[in-house]
Amino acid sequence: MFKIFKKKDNKNKDNNESLAENSALEQARSENQVTQAPKVVSVAGKKLDVQLEKSRQGFGKKVKNLFSVNKTIDDDLFEDIETTLLMADVGAKATVDIVEKTSQSVKRNNLGNTQEVYYALMNHMLDLAQTVENPLVVDTTKQPYVILVVGVNGVGKTTTIAKIARKFKQEGKSVMLAAGDTFRAAAVEQLKTWGEREDIPVVAQSTGSDSASVIYDAMSSAKSRNIDILIADTAGRLHTQSNLMQELGKISRVMKKNDETAPHETLIVVDGGTGQNAISQIKEFNNTTKLSGIAITKLDGTAKGGVLFNLAKEFGIPVRFIGVGEKSTDLKTFVAKDFVEALLG
Repeated sequence: MFKIFKKKDNKNKDNNESLAENSALEQARSENQVTQAPKVVSVAGKKLDVQLEKSRQGFGKKVKNLFSVNKTIDDDLFEDIETTLLMADVGAKATVDIVEKTSQSVKRNNLGNTQEVYYALMNHMLDLAQTVENPLVVDTTKQPYVILVVGVNGVGKTTTIAKIARKFKQEGKSVMLAAGDTFRAAAVEQLKTWGEREDIPVVAQSTGSDSASVIYDAMSSAKSRNIDILIADTAGRLHTQSNLMQELGKISRVMKKNDETAPHETLIVVDGGTGQNAISQIKEFNNTTKLSGIAITKLDGTAKGGVLFNLAKEFGIPVRFIGVGEKSTDLKTFVAKDFVEALLG
């Protein structure tokens, strides 16, 4: 695909070769703002590169192995890069974007060292990741600030809600949960258990109750109690279940009867190991209810780790959180530089 390179002509090399290569590296670093990647440490003190060990060893190591000292910078190298990114769920559009920009850096700066090319690749991946780095900021003029959480079954939606609630509570905000997944008694009980554990009130009704009604009542209760943030759970549903997808539209309409600006954040939770399925889910949910944020869970359990770049290129929707473990502290606010360095650094 990328037939743009020629073999290096070694006849004109002289004793200044090493100086020229160093100069090219400095030029590439200056342009790309790339430095040696430090160890990345999470707020809780556990290294992010350890939490992403599977992807680091699977995806990250495969990328690094492409850049051996004696590797020739030619079409074959870029074809290998392309294949490795695609196999890691980076996606076709994102892969083409990253590889083309890296090849342009090689030509523009006449890079002749594979380490320089690696820095350029890493930086262009960082550039893409940074387009969706946008932490969730609560608008304090909205009370309560309503976060509607959606997603399919099995992605860790209810657990993610509890972790977000704990995070906001630790920041000094008052939080309430709405058990809007009325299809499964277990989901309601799970949310109640989390609420009791964290001393966070939960508004719930019996199994089979109208989900929109539960969330509407929770909004009213949160208003009367001057709660800062209301996080509303919804039934896990397949994006192909049209009747349940339509219910999301109803929930949004009913919420607006209580507060015409609600929901203030519609957050979809996706499993980081599902690859193309995550793309399909976001596309369908976004058609039903406008999404404003993404939480990617279970990134500690996949050896691919590239889905975030795929989502960034396909949708550009802010990635609010990444899940990298079971503990409540393992839900991290997404920081692009930390993520890319932990994956590839």
